[in-house]
Amino acid sequence: MGGKYLSVVPLNKFGLWTKTNEKRRLFSIGFEMTARCNNECRHCYINLPAGDKKAREKELSLGEIADITEQALSLGTIWCLLTGGEPLLREDFIDIYLYLKKKGLLVSIFTNATLISDKHVQLFKKHPPKNIEVSVYGVTKETYEKVTRRPGSFEAFSRGLDLLLENGVRVRLKAMALRSNAHELLTISSFCRERTKDYFRFDPFLHLRYDRDPKRNAEIISERLSPNEIVALEQSDPERFQALKEDCGNLILSEKSEHSCDHLIKCGAGNNSLVIGFDGRVRLCYSLCHPECVYSLRDGSLSDAFLNFVPKIRDIRSNRKEFKTKCNGCSLINLCLWCPAHAHLETGKLDKHVDYFCKVAHAREKMIAMP
Repeated sequence: MGGKYLSVVPLNKFGLWTKTNEKRRLFSIGFEMTARCNNECRHCYINLPAGDKKAREKELSLGEIADITEQALSLGTIWCLLTGGEPLLREDFIDIYLYLKKKGLLVSIFTNATLISDKHVQLFKKHPPKNIEVSVYGVTKETYEKVTRRPGSFEAFSRGLDLLLENGVRVRLKAMALRSNAHELLTISSFCRERTKDYFRFDPFLHLRYDRDPKRNAEIISERLSPNEIVALEQSDPERFQALKEDCGNLILSEKSEHSCDHLIKCGAGNNSLVIGFDGRVRLCYSLCHPECVYSLRDGSLSDAFLNFVPKIRDIRSNRKEFKTKCNGCSLINLCLWCPAHAHLETGKLDKHVDYFCKVAHAREKMIAMP
């Protein structure tokens, strides 16, 4: 553990967590069931081709997922998310879903809805998921397929979403704010709110690839909105803008000393939830994939990962001057996109400043200060 730019201070002389850790509970787990996807979205940080044999060979089997689930239940897990890639690409998706439901777990699913069929609808009606989140990349064929780069994907998405809604399956809709769909975002928002009146969210932040593919990363960067465009989009959404205004006292720190400790991880990542990658590697959150911060369940146990490995990762610290003087002491840290996971994806280092994130934070500060 540790490296050229990192130091780790273990919580006891053995580098293990203390006995108080026995009271910790792993409330939720997320299974990235596959990295493969039937779309090829321009902004995606994980997707591999649907027919990628190497990726498929690395995927956890139903038996491995069952074993991990049993371990999770013993740690107190009550909720499970199935995501990808596109989870419905798994031929054993229904078997996995039924196993998790029969274990009493609340199960949510993230999907693009293009593979939804009558058999899935019947499954979800008989064994309802907690919810299904569907991404909406556009509400016209031209925009949607500019993002997905898959002919016919808009028609498949429309059919799948209609099947879910018409059969009363609980659906939540969300959107990514991209250069390719920016002209349609207000229409996308209306489309989503009309169909799921109690829920809609959009995300203007596109983080880079897990595999650090330079060509794909360049595509992602080209899809990012500018800081001023992000602020304009947030202002155009009354609920989001009002939330930012109401929470500005919490989002902008009054004193730098409140955030001056040298720990890198300041959020709740890993405290009561974990992500299990398609290849069985545990992460504290979906974005934290630094080689020092992953744990292979094929070489260990979920209990060891949660009780011993996670606390050591959460105790990673940085003594780099740049980290101390820029990000760590900044009063706008809660308005910023910066975190060690995203910094690593952008720069290869967990504790490095990212100029784009900084500009977004300052643009948001100006927006909040407006009367």
